[in-house]
Amino acid sequence: MHLALFLVFGIVCVAGAVNLLIQSHPIQSALSLIVVMASLAVEYLLLGAEFVAAVQVIVYAGAIMVLFVFVIMLLNAGEEERSQGSHIALLLGLPSLLLVGALLTWSVTHHATVAVSVGSLYGDPRTIGKLLFSQYLLPFEITSLLILIAIMGAVVLASKPEVTPAGATSGPASGLTAGKGN
Repeated sequence: MHLALFLVFGIVCVAGAVNLLIQSHPIQSALSLIVVMASLAVEYLLLGAEFVAAVQVIVYAGAIMVLFVFVIMLLNAGEEERSQGSHIALLLGLPSLLLVGALLTWSVTHHATVAVSVGSLYGDPRTIGKLLFSQYLLPFEITSLLILIAIMGAVVLASKPEVTPAGATSGPASGLTAGKGN
């Protein structure tokens, strides 16, 4: 039963990832990414990593995806324009895809797997919390600062300059034209 559920949610995850790439509207792509994150959380549950599954849902499918949708709405991103594509992407992408596929096939067929019982690896919430807030506190805080800077950048990019009666603009980019005519 576990294997069947694992395969089903693996297929859902891959289908969501492919749908993410195919969609032309950013909101639909973000919703596909939520499907990927939720199916990964179920995969973690099936592997016995309950804490990682909870973090996956709370942090990624919850907070980060809300941030993505907020930025997409703030930037008023419309439907993506389609182009003919790049010839360089075809010349480099197709051989790279074949190489990665061959490497994955070789590694799966030539390496024996060792069964690990569920719960035998460390990773209970208490241990992870102690590590996160002691040994890995600096990377945790740097990540939170980077997310805050990204939000502030999105707000600055999305703010539209106000038009004054004289036709001059004011706003974040108006400091370059200030002083003319004064």
